[in-house]
Amino acid sequence: MRDVIVIGAGPTGLMLAGELALAGAAVEVIERQVVPSGQSRGGGINSRTSEVLAMRGLLDAVIERSIPTKSARGHFAGLPVPLDTRPWRTRHPDGVLIPQDRLEAVLEDHLRGLGVAVRRGTELVGLTCGEAGIEAAVSGPGGQEMIEGRYLVACDGAHSTVRKVTGVAFPGRAGTLAAVSADVELAAVSTTVPRSVSHISRLIRTGGGFWMLTSPLGPAGVYRVVFGSAEQQALARQAPVTADEVARALTAVHGPETKLAKLRWGSRFSDAARQVTNYRYGRVLFAGDAAHIHSPIGGQGLNLGIQDAMNLGWKLAAHVHGRAPAGLLDSYHAERHPVAARVLATTRAQAVLMSPPPEADDLLALREIVTELARLPDANRYLAGLMSGLDLRYDLGGSDATDPLVGTRMIDLSLQTPAGPTTVSALLQPGRGLLLELGDQRAPRLALPPNVTAVTARVVDSPVGTAMGASPGVDRVLVRPDGYVCWVGAGPESSPQAALQRWFGGHNAA
Repeated sequence: MRDVIVIGAGPTGLMLAGELALAGAAVEVIERQVVPSGQSRGGGINSRTSEVLAMRGLLDAVIERSIPTKSARGHFAGLPVPLDTRPWRTRHPDGVLIPQDRLEAVLEDHLRGLGVAVRRGTELVGLTCGEAGIEAAVSGPGGQEMIEGRYLVACDGAHSTVRKVTGVAFPGRAGTLAAVSADVELAAVSTTVPRSVSHISRLIRTGGGFWMLTSPLGPAGVYRVVFGSAEQQALARQAPVTADEVARALTAVHGPETKLAKLRWGSRFSDAARQVTNYRYGRVLFAGDAAHIHSPIGGQGLNLGIQDAMNLGWKLAAHVHGRAPAGLLDSYHAERHPVAARVLATTRAQAVLMSPPPEADDLLALREIVTELARLPDANRYLAGLMSGLDLRYDLGGSDATDPLVGTRMIDLSLQTPAGPTTVSALLQPGRGLLLELGDQRAPRLALPPNVTAVTARVVDSPVGTAMGASPGVDRVLVRPDGYVCWVGAGPESSPQAALQRWFGGHNAA
């Protein structure tokens, strides 16, 4: 019996499987597609996801496969104001532009290095949930068979089979916008077609009743286009995207000089906004687009899914190993459901600003005002934190949560340890909890749970309180495997024992 069955090998499923395998859980990944999609889809990762991947040693490989750009800074509603995440003290203010298929290749390589191979060409067709575990009926090249697991996680996207076979409700709002996303090869381009990646506000054009975002994908002549018009609004969601349809859009926006050579793939999408009511139904959990869908405005979906996986992985692994304290697995829903709900609301707000109808002077005026607001440093910082997730603070409750650092991401400080120079992200790469001892006096030895490491270090060239944003005097910090602070202390006598028990339990934790 597997510890966990993961359905879906997109970024969320691959990241989750990697977290589980890193923590020693027996995991099996089921993927319907026979081969990787080869589609760009999600166009990149934001600053917080860059930090997350750095915490697992994966960011360098992602950057190697990325699309070169001078700046990949985010946006709000396509406004011509780059969002600056530097005030949030991140090492990765620009994010990384990487097509989704290349990101998936990095994550699958990482998973393979942990001894887990994706089982491709295999589809979930049925599911039975019992008190002791899960029986998943799958159909593959060898026919139908049953796979047993203790838990199952649905990472199978917006049209999740797991949601359908379990009957889990997916409440929300139906889409009002219909548009196309496609990867294309162009035989010729006009002067209006971008030659390099720049801020999204410079990549969007309108013409002939169409709007279009055109972005280079790296190889000469290869682009990702996202477009819509009254024609797309009238077509059925299931209608195939055709080369003629894409060519008409290109001509309308970029002129007859722009010639389509090949349509690599195309799909239709809407701005539907839905979210499962609970991320856990007994032994079945939901993550990524299987748990929430929204307009792709802002490119938050892929990032949201990877961060779901980072939050869930260590908790589910601790649970199957029998060392999770009571309530740890349920904290996944408590922490992540509000995050996605906020993203759904944010994308709806952006849609209002991005899609003013003709002659909508009131909306155009609102757009101008919001643009001016976004240029103000404090407002820009707020929007940058909102869109990147750098501003996230989990409500961890309890007396420990009074410090402003508790519940927030741990800044990736440069540290000097007895073993040499390092960073917080490097210390988190094994996927364990981290107790940082930053004071001048050594704290008494603690009996740590098996999945927590204590490290004595000195922050390089920065006072501790200033560096972390914690209260004055804080010099001991307990960091969860997902990079969020769950306890702080001042002085060697401050004790993290209650927080250690709450988040990491012990060998015999239920």
